Amino acid sequence: MRASRLLSILMLLQARGQVSAVELAEHVEVSVRTVYRDIEQLSAAGVPVYAERGRNGGFRLLDGWRTKLTGLTEEEAQAMFLAGLSGPAEQLGLGDALALAQRKLAAALPAGWQSDAMRVSSRVHLDPIGWYQPPASADHLSIIAAAVWADETVDIRYESWTSTSDRRISPLGLVIKAGTWYVVAETDGSTRTFRLSSVLAARPTGEHFRRPAKFDLAAHWASAILEFERSRYTATATVLVSDSGLDALRRLSTATAAAAAGEPDDTGWRRVTIPIESVPHAAGQLLQLGVEVEVVEPAELRSHLHELAAQIVARHR
Repeated sequence: MRASRLLSILMLLQARGQVSAVELAEHVEVSVRTVYRDIEQLSAAGVPVYAERGRNGGFRLLDGWRTKLTGLTEEEAQAMFLAGLSGPAEQLGLGDALALAQRKLAAALPAGWQSDAMRVSSRVHLDPIGWYQPPASADHLSIIAAAVWADETVDIRYESWTSTSDRRISPLGLVIKAGTWYVVAETDGSTRTFRLSSVLAARPTGEHFRRPAKFDLAAHWASAILEFERSRYTATATVLVSDSGLDALRRLSTATAAAAAGEPDDTGWRRVTIPIESVPHAAGQLLQLGVEVEVVEPAELRSHLHELAAQIVARHR
């Protein structure tokens, strides 16, 4: 356990340069006092690690010194092969590079581990695109990706729900969700998310920008998703659903999945209060449940659903 912790500290110092004792303690989940003991152990083993004093100080390795020890365990090597998603890599133009990197990794592993690690990618496959949905186009992905790597601004023409506009963006990171690519970027003093399939044109400017020092793409994305869902659902509706209707309801969205269902009544149906975006949008979604749902309130939604059903009946009469 201690050897693994010492290796983690060594790899962190090698990757980041200078790291404070508090940061090291948080990373390896021990006390600061234990970190100091571990640093002494590394120094005694011949690792040239020293401390920078002062408010912004920390531990660092001697400039130019690097360990050749990778420290990969068998499980970690398997995880590396599982993390190599061929689909997104191909879209980014990195398919050949990914394949070559995996071959190099396999060649560097002990003989007994090679077949086990490579077996992971042949037995576990991730398909991020939903059923009956084609992959979203991402014609300008390579341009945006290159700008992300180089911290370069890009001029884009973007088609939103309401209009088409020209913008200059500072792309901070790429996200792929349900088979669709998004770019998180700074523009006009704020951080926004743009769907790449809605980018009509993209041109690198040759100008570079300074990335926010503490920007965390994963944390920003999680926060943006919560904020989007919070702003999207502005009202609620109460419905009665059968067991099969409840299952279908929970597949509509994460918000409805979190809705608590009451106890079944004498007929086996349950009363559920769900968040809705608008009356027309909710009616369109609830139509998918057919006769397995009945709207209790609001009356406007019940009336709208009744009108849609009447139109369907009239069309098919």
